[in-house]
Order: sequence, then structure tokens, then C-alpha cells
Amino acid sequence: MIEIEKLLKGDRRSLAKSITMIESSLESDRKDSQALLEKILPFSGKSIRIGITGVPGVGKSTFIENFGLYLIQKGHSVAVLAIDPSSPISGGSILGDKTRMENLSQNDKAFIRPTPSQGFLGGVAQKTRESVLLCEAAGFDYIIIETVGVGQSEYEVADMVDFFLVLLLPNSGDELQGIKKGILELADSIIVNKADGLSLSQATQTRAQYTSAMELMRHDPEWKPRVLECSAIEKRNLDVIYEMILEYKVSTTNSGYFKTKRLEQNENWFKRLVSEMINNKLKSNKTLEKKKFELESEVRKDIKLPIVAAQEYLDLLFK
Repeated sequence: MIEIEKLLKGDRRSLAKSITMIESSLESDRKDSQALLEKILPFSGKSIRIGITGVPGVGKSTFIENFGLYLIQKGHSVAVLAIDPSSPISGGSILGDKTRMENLSQNDKAFIRPTPSQGFLGGVAQKTRESVLLCEAAGFDYIIIETVGVGQSEYEVADMVDFFLVLLLPNSGDELQGIKKGILELADSIIVNKADGLSLSQATQTRAQYTSAMELMRHDPEWKPRVLECSAIEKRNLDVIYEMILEYKVSTTNSGYFKTKRLEQNENWFKRLVSEMINNKLKSNKTLEKKKFELESEVRKDIKLPIVAAQEYLDLLFK
């Protein structure tokens, strides 16, 4: 049983147990999770939610660790929800974020939770949104969500954060970086990391190129995305990034956009939950699952057209 009083006081053990319960697929845990979320909801929503993505090797872990430590120096507390690819054998988390962010994980003002993606769309953990609410209720005022890499998961994460950061390497060209144009359109800021040593001039050139490219893309009129460079390992320009995020929070709060964006995200979340719950209900019905399997087999063998099979399934469903 979760002790809510301890959770609201920032007890790490209670927070970890709460997230474990949220992630559980057991029906009993699902009901307890909903009850818990309803109770802690008035204590959530007071953080700045930051999404961070970038191709493997861009230095996400180093950036998050040193930026997190910088935030703590400024008097904040930081929760990191790192979405890991799941092990195909055990289904467990395989990246081991606490070993990648050793200094941050040992800080009393930080909480790091690797979350296995469990095969859900784009690698985004299904329960990440609920985990954000729990971290906020526990008193963390900066929530950082790190994604697996660049892909469908970025669209999912962008729809659950206030500020979306894309990290780039100091070389030019989308092809070299594996960055999709659509992801750049989601970015509130692009950070060229590893701007140090021999890569410094390349980083400056990449920053200039992406500054020009961003001018041609469609973005929200409330905020003009900025392209910056930094060296996470040398801790250079972390203060500039911090000030930029604060400026975003102040300007969008004053205009009302900050709240409007969160309400729109809640609406999208509701729609996805409805779809998810309907799917879960359908899967639990043995008659429907058997019929679906039969129809899939007939489609695969070219006995039935997909449209005919789908209509037959729906007719059975709505009987």
C-alpha cells in the first residue's frame, strides 16, 4: 500500500513504489493506480516538463546529468524519466541510467527512473505521463524525459512536455544526424552539443546552418525556437540554456499559452487512453480474440479482403 503522506514529502521509496504500481498490468494495481492519481492530482502540475532527444552518441546522458546538477545548484529538484528500449528476452530496462548518470543519481535532490518501453508506440513508455504527475506530487520542480533516440517516440514525448529540446552533433546535414524534419518542427530549441576542442568550429557552423533552416520551418507563433551550442562535458553554456527555458516559461505563462498547451495535451491524452482501454477490453474477450485470429489468418492467406474481414469483426463486436 502506498503511503501518500510520505510520497507528498518526497520520499524516494514511496515514489518508486508508486511508479512501479502505475506500470503494472494487473487489474488490481490499475484500480489502485487510478485512486492514487486522483488523490495526488491537486499536488501535481507545478513543474517544468522538459523533453530531450537526440541520436545515439550525441551525449544525452552527459547533458542531462550536468544540466540536472546545474539545476540543483540553482535550488531546484530534478526527476529524470529515461525511456529505455526493453530487453527482448526479459522485457526489462537494459540501458541502466543510474550507472550512466552516477553523480546525479547520488544527489538527494534528484530522482532517476529508467522506464522500459515494453514495445509501445515509438518506444515511449505507456505510463510516463502518470509518472510525471507522481514526480510532481513528490515535489520535483523540473521533470526531464529522455527518449530512446530519434523516431516516432519524439512526437509522443513532445505532446507531454512544456519544452522540447533536440540535441545535435557538431556536423551538418539531416542525413548525417538521422533527424527528421518533422522532429525539428517540434523543437523549442536545438542544442549543438560537444562544442569543444577540435569540434568547436564545426559546432559553430552547424549552429549557423540550423539557425537558417529553422527560419524556414513552421513553428508555434508563441515562441521562436533558438539554436544554441554547448559542451555538456565542459559544462559550458548550461546557464544560457537554463535562462532560455525560464524565459520561455515566463513569456508563455503571461500569454496564457503555457496553460492552454497543457490542456490540449490532456485532451490528446484522454483520446489515447480511450483507445488503449478499448483495446484492452477487446483483448480480454476470448470470443472476439478467437474471431480476430481467424480473420487475420484468412486475410494472410488471401481468402478474404482486409475490408471484408474488418467489417465482419465490427459486426460481431457491435452485436
